[in-house]
Amino acid sequence: MKKSVEEDVFIPLYPRSAVEDKSSLCSKFQERRFWSAVKLLSNVLLWDGIVQEDTVRDLGLSKLLNRYLLLNLLNTPLGPDNIEKCTKVVACLPERWFHNLRSGSTLPELLNFCQHLLQ
Repeated sequence: MKKSVEEDVFIPLYPRSAVEDKSSLCSKFQERRFWSAVKLLSNVLLWDGIVQEDTVRDLGLSKLLNRYLLLNLLNTPLGPDNIEKCTKVVACLPERWFHNLRSGSTLPELLNFCQHLLQ
């Protein structure tokens, strides 16, 4: 999993003008790479409870979400596309990680993602 996260994930960051047209090659390629990374995030997080939680959180949240996915989310215009992407990312997160958190708090690795959601 570590090798896949570190060597196989690539989401290009194009100027917003290059990806505003959803039919452009840049936009299509960036979208395919984003959804591929979301699928990998889902697969990595499915190992929760089997592999040590620290390892799963590091690979899934610190590396995949914060290093790759969040950059794409921050560069996606606010609207239905961004909401769909955020919803899919949230759906990947294991519920048990949130059972013992105080109201209004989150995991440290999710602070930046939460700030984006609040926007």
